Amino acid sequence: MSKLLYSCTMSLDGFIAGAGGDMSWLTEHIGPNPLVDEVIGKIGALLVGNRTFRGDDPHRGTDKEGKPFGGGWTGPQFVLTHHAPDTPVPGVTFVGDLDGAVAAAKAAAGDKYVNVLGADTARQCLEAGVLDEILVFIAPVLLGDGVRLFDRPGGADVKLERLSLTSAPLATNLWFRVL
Repeated sequence: MSKLLYSCTMSLDGFIAGAGGDMSWLTEHIGPNPLVDEVIGKIGALLVGNRTFRGDDPHRGTDKEGKPFGGGWTGPQFVLTHHAPDTPVPGVTFVGDLDGAVAAAKAAAGDKYVNVLGADTARQCLEAGVLDEILVFIAPVLLGDGVRLFDRPGGADVKLERLSLTSAPLATNLWFRVL
């Protein structure tokens, strides 16, 4: 059975996107990372938040724009939204509720990971008790503002167990299991 994995690159001060959802900061931090390559091969489906799906792209203006992991991955995508576009998007299914989106993504992923993209979607999965693991690639940069990795004002602690700590030329990789 598949697991839900929230993976993203984060600045050292805890932001996964800059102010206004800007992803241009990430471009210079995308580079060789054996763990990223390994994980991409283990992803069977994506569960994407609407703001992430419609948001900025670190590959903007290149032939990699609009492609998951800059074209390094292809497969079924499930976008969690209450506002599906009128025009179908190839390879993308729009789902209006979390339970339905998780079930569809897990069915499509088979025994591979469902990779969660988007801070709010990851938070919803965590609160629903369906998020299994978190993998953070920490980039050596301070953004000072933006979208936090996890934001739940007044929320309770979330217990994690570290599975691994590795490094690559452009990031430090932290992998956790949600307890």
